[in-house]
Amino acid sequence: MHLDRRDQTLLKHLQADSRISNADLAEAAGMSPSACWRRVKALEEAGIIDRYGAILNPKAAGLQFQAIVHVQLARHSEDDLTAFIRAIETRREVVECYATTGQSDYQMRVLCADLDTYNAFLETFLFRLPAVASAQTNLVLREIKKNTGIAF
Repeated sequence: MHLDRRDQTLLKHLQADSRISNADLAEAAGMSPSACWRRVKALEEAGIIDRYGAILNPKAAGLQFQAIVHVQLARHSEDDLTAFIRAIETRREVVECYATTGQSDYQMRVLCADLDTYNAFLETFLFRLPAVASAQTNLVLREIKKNTGIAF
């Protein structure tokens, strides 16, 4: 699907406030409300709009500890990879996980209440996964840039 200027305007406003009313969104994009609704539905059906949600502040929610974890696997068989991915998907501490190139096989962003909670995550979960060879933790000291939207 080709995104024209109106699509980009709609997406920009929806990323800033997914609770914006259709009438206000239509006005911002210079469209009628019915045309706006149809265009948003088309963006949803094309998979460009994946979902709607609220962006939470981890610290305000009691999650003071944030780390980027670089995971190297010892085994890369299909069964081991599937088991690793399924296990990671079940853990609420892991908020993002990417298969990557380079020295690490996976990069994860992990949120926990504190260092003790993170240590328990490592000892009782991550290091017990058969495919995991090692994990290197980089603590997040402060966020410099965090953007949940796509710029147009």
